[in-house]
Amino acid sequence: MKKNKAYRYRIYPDKAQEELLQKTFGCARFIWNRMLADIKDHYEKEKKMIDPTPAEYKKEYEWLKEVDSLALANVQLQLKRAFQSFFNDEKTGYPNFKAKHYCKKSYTTNLVNGNIRLSEKTIRLPKLGEIRIRKHREAPEEWKMKSVTVTQEPTGRYYASVLYEYENQVSVQTEAGNVIGLDYAMNGLYVDSNGYCAEMPHFLRQSEKRLKKAQRKLSKKYVKGREIQSNRYYRQKLIVAKMHEKVRHQRADWLHKESRKLVNAYDCIGIEDLDMKAMSQSLHFGKSVSDNGWGMFVNMLEYKAEEAGKHVIKADRLFPSSQMCHVCGGLNPETKDLSVREWTCPACGAHHDRDHNAAVNLRNEAVHILMQNQQIS
Repeated sequence: MKKNKAYRYRIYPDKAQEELLQKTFGCARFIWNRMLADIKDHYEKEKKMIDPTPAEYKKEYEWLKEVDSLALANVQLQLKRAFQSFFNDEKTGYPNFKAKHYCKKSYTTNLVNGNIRLSEKTIRLPKLGEIRIRKHREAPEEWKMKSVTVTQEPTGRYYASVLYEYENQVSVQTEAGNVIGLDYAMNGLYVDSNGYCAEMPHFLRQSEKRLKKAQRKLSKKYVKGREIQSNRYYRQKLIVAKMHEKVRHQRADWLHKESRKLVNAYDCIGIEDLDMKAMSQSLHFGKSVSDNGWGMFVNMLEYKAEEAGKHVIKADRLFPSSQMCHVCGGLNPETKDLSVREWTCPACGAHHDRDHNAAVNLRNEAVHILMQNQQIS
């Protein structure tokens, strides 16, 4: 089975290359906004969708020819996928226009006829030539390079994500084996079916005081209505960006290590299918939910388990993991109140910790779903 995997390297463009990168970011944003506007206007008038291409705009805007044409072609594909996602599920939302100062600076180019080459110290990209790179890991020789995505972080650092295609030779385990259930916990990320609570450090909370102080300084240096701010403003903006980047890297590092530990130790991991957006907005847990990074953690578990031939099974969103007694299967509607952390089963009298009981139920449900899938196959 063919799989994709990306390795992310930091790159160091010179001034001329940096200038061309900024042009490419701007052209990609311009093409997205122009195509989206034309699609929207045409649909409002004719009630039909159109499929514009970047080549149609190069006659009117000749400066689009200065950047990599594959970068603009990928913008067209990304816009198509955005519309497809919207048509499949309206909750995804209609594609938005991209603002100059608030959108992510990135573009993707594809490998065509050897136009991209990666060596020990440099990477060759279309229009840019050789760029210095910090190559901290090697991809296996049998892997096939597909594309490269260049991004600029708010701190000003540039990165290249090299996407590879490879054949996954790992056989998928058919037996349940060693199974564990994980119940989401606001305080420590999760509680497992063995009673262990993952005490995840709250990196954003730990840096909150210093961040507030730095952001207050930044707001005082901002002059409303002025297009170009002072040098002190941009220096302070860089300080704030570096602080946020550190928190982000700390969180990702901890989640990578924790997910790797679980995948190595267990053959099957049962989790619940949560609507994190609803939890952060409707239940007003925004900062705590964001600081945990549960969605990122689940994504890491899934792709690492898939590479190892193991299973991550999500219980249905309506599965009553917190309401059901794992001893007798009876339901206790009182546990819908999130403030109830411990409860006694009215049917059998068993006393439960809310999170541990839910984790055990998720483990049992994962085994049940896995056995059902095996019978069907």
